Amino acid sequence: MSFTRRIRTRVGWAATLVATIVCVLAASTAPNADAAPRAPLPETYNFFAGIPAELADPGGSLPGSNDFGCRPTPRHPRPVVLVHGTGGSQQTNWGAYVAMLANRGYCVFALTYGALPGAPWPISAIGGMTRMEASAAQLSRFVDRVLDATGADTVDLVGHSQGTYMPTYYLKQLGGAPKVSKYVSLAPLWRGSFEGAPFTEFTERLLGGADLPICAGCGQMAAGSPMNRMIWSGGSPYVPGIDYTNISTRYDEFVVPYTAGQVDGRDGESVRNIVVQDGCEQDHSEHMAIAGSRRAAFMVLNALDPAHPVRVPCEYVPPFTG
Repeated sequence: MSFTRRIRTRVGWAATLVATIVCVLAASTAPNADAAPRAPLPETYNFFAGIPAELADPGGSLPGSNDFGCRPTPRHPRPVVLVHGTGGSQQTNWGAYVAMLANRGYCVFALTYGALPGAPWPISAIGGMTRMEASAAQLSRFVDRVLDATGADTVDLVGHSQGTYMPTYYLKQLGGAPKVSKYVSLAPLWRGSFEGAPFTEFTERLLGGADLPICAGCGQMAAGSPMNRMIWSGGSPYVPGIDYTNISTRYDEFVVPYTAGQVDGRDGESVRNIVVQDGCEQDHSEHMAIAGSRRAAFMVLNALDPAHPVRVPCEYVPPFTG
């Protein structure tokens, strides 16, 4: 398949995903939201598990998240901040994570960053569209708010897709590094979404160097882009003193090859690389499904709290099923 055809295929895939989310959010009937969240919260491991909550409370927070009265415990002393991927939001991307973490005693927080300014709902529930510099500034303000409210010294970040990549701008350019202890990434793309492909040259010719339409952040994820060069400033995408865990899937159709997210650390850098298929070949999670996978989610639990490991199951549930 030619490079141009591959790019058109992937851009078409992304556009289809965004359009699907818009249609689902706009056309579905919201369930009754009168009942207050109860502990323990129901845990559902599916990428789309957060959409009903968005329908019930547009622009709101998943039950169990964004409780600014939450106080971290000695076992889980750091709040967890969830950073969604392109097209996601604080609810739609994290239906499999908020309940899981809240039920285990974490203070859980999530933001929607990079939504198109002034857009009405449901477009406002589609984040990661604007340039990452602005998104990282939103993350910076959010982390400061979380730290001020909880009294914690640092947070742990859990990101998916663009949410594994954009926070590095916050760490390296906006002074965020001293405020983060662990950085756990689902479907990371440290070398860019199309490693080894001349995507930047393609967009230069096609768009004259302008941002991609609708999704300015998408072009910034390309290998060789100015943002990717910033991610690698100093010769590494990592920041010493932060504990990194990269969780990738061999079936990633956006991070190509998937090994673009499996980057070893240098001396002084704490990095663990995991592939969900290792030890479980039946797991066919791709770029989207990995954020709803119980297997990947339990790997995240172990990354956040290695002193109390949980057994990681070998299973696969397609994203469009319960």
